[in-house]
Amino acid sequence: MVASMIVREEVPEDIGSIFEVTAKAFATLDISDKREPYVIEALRHAGALSLSLVAVFDGRVIGHVAFSPVAVSDGTEGWFGLGPLSVHPAYPRRGVGTALVREGLARLQSLGAAGCCLVGHPTYYVRFGFMNAPGLNVEGVPPEYLFAMPFKGEVPKGVVTFHEAFEV
Repeated sequence: MVASMIVREEVPEDIGSIFEVTAKAFATLDISDKREPYVIEALRHAGALSLSLVAVFDGRVIGHVAFSPVAVSDGTEGWFGLGPLSVHPAYPRRGVGTALVREGLARLQSLGAAGCCLVGHPTYYVRFGFMNAPGLNVEGVPPEYLFAMPFKGEVPKGVVTFHEAFEV
């Protein structure tokens, strides 16, 4: 873990740094279409950025995670999507992403969320308690990349639709 790193909610002064960190984090990933920083901006502009946390070290933003509401076709309410999650490439494998995810999930639970889902790497998110959820899907996404974590009740069944900001 990066010593003396803090995780807190974003403030307006963080917006440029969030864009920069997100762009750098996804710049070399083959699975990325490089839209991630624009997704965050679009979520913020639409008022759909329900929770936006930054990791700050030595006065600089070195990581960010976004949470936004999702719709589930079975009518289940209170579910959120995690993502994008970004860590500055200068801070790999130092617990930045882990701290952001854990804090974000704890805050969602304290707000009364029913659960959280995401599209992500098959081996990364299981350590937080996320699992593949048979019966839950996102159009165009292979099932091994969709993960869910119920905070209360069961995992819903149906199609998950992320906010339209993800289409920017």
